[in-house]
Amino acid sequence: MSRKQSGTALWSLDDLDRLSIHYGIPVPDLLCGADHAVRRLPATRRAAHLGGAQTVIAFG
Repeated sequence: MSRKQSGTALWSLDDLDRLSIHYGIPVPDLLCGADHAVRRLPATRRAAHLGGAQTVIAFG
């Protein structure tokens, strides 16, 4: 996952589908950049403050 986030490994369409389902936002919103994607998150998925708790996504 860290290699994908850093840009040294490619994201697959399956990865994007999983992230979309996990975060509850459409794939196009994931592709519009991190700031846009965070704004589109349901309130229940956003941390209350910067550095708040995050959920681990299992790939594999």
